[in-house]
Amino acid sequence: MSYVNNGSDIYKESFRIIREEADLARFPADVERVVVRMIHAAADPAIAGDIAFTPGVVEATRRALASGANILCDSSMTATGIIRSRLPEGVQVVCHIKEPRLTELAKRNDTTKTCAAVDLWAAEDHLDGAVVAIGNAPTALFHLLEVCEQTGARPAAVVGIPVGFVGAAESKQALVDSNLGLEYITLLGRRGGSAIAVAAVNAIASTAELTNDHR
Repeated sequence: MSYVNNGSDIYKESFRIIREEADLARFPADVERVVVRMIHAAADPAIAGDIAFTPGVVEATRRALASGANILCDSSMTATGIIRSRLPEGVQVVCHIKEPRLTELAKRNDTTKTCAAVDLWAAEDHLDGAVVAIGNAPTALFHLLEVCEQTGARPAAVVGIPVGFVGAAESKQALVDSNLGLEYITLLGRRGGSAIAVAAVNAIASTAELTNDHR
């Protein structure tokens, strides 16, 4: 049996196929690289048509990371997938989902633990200037918008790509429709998930296209 077994060659061929099959004409060059990685994670060139973004999202995210901004994640899956070696020194990946205090906070507020995590981000002054990566929970994205509206906090950028049948499409549309002035990238509709969100973050964080390149 003959097959490609070199990691770099597999990536290169994958990206060649993606660029051949996907319509990438509407994306600025820096966003296009991110979209290619998102398509790679989804194995579906068709998602290119449903990706919504602000033109400055890549620049804003890189500027924030270069200044030492943290990455706030809604889930362990999202946090685990971020490649630390691609991040500037000092940048922390923050995920509160396993903290015991979230259970009590969520119960007290009659909400999800991911909503409670957003409240902790705000209470601990983590939100302003941070990069927010949401790959699982629509409630986290909904509540992020609520908290930003209520407190005036403004993340530097939002990678908002929750997945699911309940609230996912609506939360992402709310991000696009909000008047908060946030820089963002998202995948409209039900599709999404931590793998696609992580692919976007990793692509933004590094100018190297191949995962096994450092930066």
